[in-house]
Amino acid sequence: MSRIFISGSSSGLGLMVAEFLSSQGHDVVLHARNAERAEDARRALPGAEAIVVGDLETIAGAKVVAAQANALGQFDAVIHNAAVGYREPHRTTANGLPHVFAINTLSTYLLTALIDRPKRLIYLSSGMHHHADANLDDLLWKKRRWNGSTAYAESKLHDAMLAFAIARSWPNKLSNALEPGWVPTKMGGAGAPDDIEQAHLTQAWLAAGDEPEAHVSGAYFYHLKRKAANPQAHDPALQDRLVAICAEISGVTLPS
Repeated sequence: MSRIFISGSSSGLGLMVAEFLSSQGHDVVLHARNAERAEDARRALPGAEAIVVGDLETIAGAKVVAAQANALGQFDAVIHNAAVGYREPHRTTANGLPHVFAINTLSTYLLTALIDRPKRLIYLSSGMHHHADANLDDLLWKKRRWNGSTAYAESKLHDAMLAFAIARSWPNKLSNALEPGWVPTKMGGAGAPDDIEQAHLTQAWLAAGDEPEAHVSGAYFYHLKRKAANPQAHDPALQDRLVAICAEISGVTLPS
């Protein structure tokens, strides 16, 4: 059985995958943004080993989450699930960053860099990333008029880029990305057409599956099957540049 940390797991797909993994006998550690959400998560999954509390919107908050996770001991897998959606208005964080970038891209980088390296790292992307551009010259939306859908799609491309950067940099670990489908969660909206019963299975399989197909790295998945990612996600130069920008903004260097 595995020990698995799941960011953004007080509700939605994060909680669904936690419930599924727990039902299989794995030890899961949840993450909630605040104490109220943590209590909701505790009621929803009383069998969770622990709940880490911290707001990933700020650099300091992400550091707190990583420190709490590390204090609990080594994880076999980390599922990078936390995100805000595609209908967000423009808002800046206490660090002066667009909050979609801060939560969806930068906090994922920070948790990757700061949580003691697990055997497996799983990054949630989105089908919207396929038509996105990394836009590394304007990650902070200073040159463009805000578009929440574009910002979300870019951030999900960044998450795939991070997954493949880790696969390249940490060859003794398994690092993969996936799209869960456009499903009717709070983030996806009630009209989302994809199958909610399939949406959590791939990340659970990549985190704890014994099949050879799950023991790969640098791959992209949809519903338990490999799928081509946006070619930019596999570009080492773009990956390195994204990592360098995140390191510069956060002051946290990714371990080599």
